[in-house]
Amino acid sequence: MGNDQRRNLEQLDPKQRRRIEKRRRERRKQRRRRAMMLRAATLGVLILILIGCIAGVAFGVKKGMTKKQEAKAEKEQQIQAEEAENDKRQKLIKDAELATVGYDYDKAVELLKSIENYDKDADIIAKIAAYEAAKSTLKSVNIDQVTHVFYHSLVVEPEKAFTGNDSATAGFCQWMTTVDEFNAITQQMYDNGYVLVRLHDLVNQTTDDDGTVHFTKAKILLPEGKKPFVLSLDDLSYYHSYDGRGIASKMVIGEDGKPTCEYIQDDGTVVTGAYDCIPLMNEFLEEHPDGAYRGARGTVALTGYNGILGYRTDIAYKTKENLAEDQQKWMAENPDFDWDKEVAEATKVADAIKETGWDFASHTWGHIRIGDSSLETIKADTEKWQSYVAPLVGGSDTVIFAHGQDLADWHDYTMENEKFAYFKSQGFNFYCNVDSSQYFLQIRDNYLRQGRRNLDGYRLWNDVHGEKNRTSDLFDAATVLDKKRTDVPSL
Repeated sequence: MGNDQRRNLEQLDPKQRRRIEKRRRERRKQRRRRAMMLRAATLGVLILILIGCIAGVAFGVKKGMTKKQEAKAEKEQQIQAEEAENDKRQKLIKDAELATVGYDYDKAVELLKSIENYDKDADIIAKIAAYEAAKSTLKSVNIDQVTHVFYHSLVVEPEKAFTGNDSATAGFCQWMTTVDEFNAITQQMYDNGYVLVRLHDLVNQTTDDDGTVHFTKAKILLPEGKKPFVLSLDDLSYYHSYDGRGIASKMVIGEDGKPTCEYIQDDGTVVTGAYDCIPLMNEFLEEHPDGAYRGARGTVALTGYNGILGYRTDIAYKTKENLAEDQQKWMAENPDFDWDKEVAEATKVADAIKETGWDFASHTWGHIRIGDSSLETIKADTEKWQSYVAPLVGGSDTVIFAHGQDLADWHDYTMENEKFAYFKSQGFNFYCNVDSSQYFLQIRDNYLRQGRRNLDGYRLWNDVHGEKNRTSDLFDAATVLDKKRTDVPSL
């Protein structure tokens, strides 16, 4: 305030001076408030600018980190993709190598050529060349000289099967082979150059639009010195009559997911293991994959009247009608029996057997004598097999006749043969009988027919103790025959 203003103020009365001073103080407060507000606004702006800067820096850092993480993730994905591709490559190489062990060089080459950029891979190109060269050394076998052997269920404990003077014991002695005999035969046949082939491997099959099938002889290529053979198994149903006779009780799925057997010991303890042909042959061929052509296995011929594979799946066990005495006894001993569950379990086991390469065939539902039976009997029997066995095993185009009988003599089947015509109408195209000769094979336009050689107690005993040895081309019967056999009754 200037001097003049002070003098003027002093000239005013005190009341006026207080009002003026009060106004002045208010103006000063207003100015201070405006200054404070200006400073606060400025500070706010500065803070906002600072926050923006910090956010910008953080965003930039985060963006940089995200890019690094994305780059790292992308690199990891690339590594995983490369590892997966390499694993796939190695598996294809391994599968190709396994295919060559089974003499399937075409499949091996096809697998190798499915590898990405195989034609730029020197190792793969070399393998393909090696496989093609190996294939060129194979020899075409004479399809007419492929022998066919068969077994029934194997005897685990001979003292149980071969002891007694009744007809059942005579049957076990005659028709059954022991586990030791089977293993010895399998090893000797392998050592002698025999290679297992499927029955269906013997033909090339074509089918017309109307379902009519046509067959021609297939071409099987094997190394020189190797000899193909077909294998089949009869009556893998584990009949009630087998109970307590030293034979497995049923087929089951083992802990490894593979088919194996259940066996009931004397104290009632149930154990599992390789007590019959399927698991024994599977184990042998897993160790000797070159003993099977393209992973071949045998054909399992099933009846149905006691169920299949040890499971009581026939409809009689559900309806409880027309049960035989042994079936009635079994039902009484199993009051909690669940037929639907039994069928489901049997189907699972059949699927597991097929997954390992085995095929299924009809052995007729009732194990009937096909040559002696009337057409009406055959139809009724086949309808039962198609209804209560086929759905469990996925059907079949093969029938293996029981009791060694056949639809006709050695002459060709014709459609004038009403039994043959009926089986054809039911979808059966492969037919097998029993013939002790080394080879019997007919491949015609509309069917295949093959004789089978029984490798059982009767054959082994007579090859050792009889006048004629019929298995010397396969193995040495004298070293195969189980020492626990003391005699085999004549037929």
